[in-house]
Amino acid sequence: MKTMRAQVLTEPYHYELKEVAVPEISDDEVLIKIKYCGICGSDWGSYTGKYADEVACLPLITGHEFFGTIEKAGANSKGLKPGDRVACDICKPCGTCYHCRIGEPLLCSDFKQIGIHLDGGFAEYVKVPWMNVYLVPDEVSDEKAAFVEPLTACLNASHKMDCSIGRSVVVIGAGLGIIHACMAKLRGAAPVIVIDGNEDRLRMAKEMVADYVINFKETPDVVDEVKKLTGGVGADFVLEAVGNSKTYEQAFQMVRKGGKVEAFGICSDDDYAKLPPVQFVLEEKKVSGSCAGIGYDWGDALTLLKYNRIDPTPLISMIVPLEELETAVNEIRKNPKLVKVLVSPEIKERVILYK
Repeated sequence: MKTMRAQVLTEPYHYELKEVAVPEISDDEVLIKIKYCGICGSDWGSYTGKYADEVACLPLITGHEFFGTIEKAGANSKGLKPGDRVACDICKPCGTCYHCRIGEPLLCSDFKQIGIHLDGGFAEYVKVPWMNVYLVPDEVSDEKAAFVEPLTACLNASHKMDCSIGRSVVVIGAGLGIIHACMAKLRGAAPVIVIDGNEDRLRMAKEMVADYVINFKETPDVVDEVKKLTGGVGADFVLEAVGNSKTYEQAFQMVRKGGKVEAFGICSDDDYAKLPPVQFVLEEKKVSGSCAGIGYDWGDALTLLKYNRIDPTPLISMIVPLEELETAVNEIRKNPKLVKVLVSPEIKERVILYK
């Protein structure tokens, strides 16, 4: 039996580096050798037991932002061969429930995602359905390819928010929120405003995309500040990318009458925001949610990366060996310099990229 190293989340707050069997693939699957797997904000939720449906899946190899090369291709796979650089749609809807059959696979009643409900990329290898695999163009670097999954989530949110040319967009949260801001600017939004309390992240947001940044730690009233920057009316669109009831409340306060709040940040099951229903009626404020990318979002994300419409690589702060996963997960919460950390089974020492 061939074995591999894998970080197994055995219970909340405990990863265990184990030697486990390399996954056996069926004729309809491929085996991917992991080059990079990014640490997502939702991985912290998995690690801490924030999401009950994920705790029920433990023990589990987490990690869903992975990129690598095909090690082995199943007999039924088409257009794929060992050595191909690939990314993978992590979503596995059932295909037969009500939501799947009316074109809402992300709302599948038996929805599963690789690295969240099924073994994922914090390991040397991961198995995936061949039909979920996308070839990575030569023009896309390995580091950019590690951002395909989070970029698909931003793409889906961008489609749902549907901002238009010349309309103002506020993004709350300057982690993945910076990519949301890039998507808004790509659609022609103006101005693009990013809110956060981390000066390093705000500096990065300003350099990459933002017309204005607001440090909530230094601003007495962020809602008032947004209104000042939008001619007193409030923002046309506000995207919440933090996952906190208080910032959701602020989002509804700073969006204009007739404006739209895009809900992206995931709150815990027992976290509730107070939203005046009258604003939905008399002020016609709207809200839509977006949880992930799926299907051809992967193809679109790779196209954007290929033609450099979005370059997420400045967000990469550090690359760590697989052995340091748990340390890095905790370090992200403490080190304000860290934005995106990649995990690689191929390296032995961490690579520091932030200044």
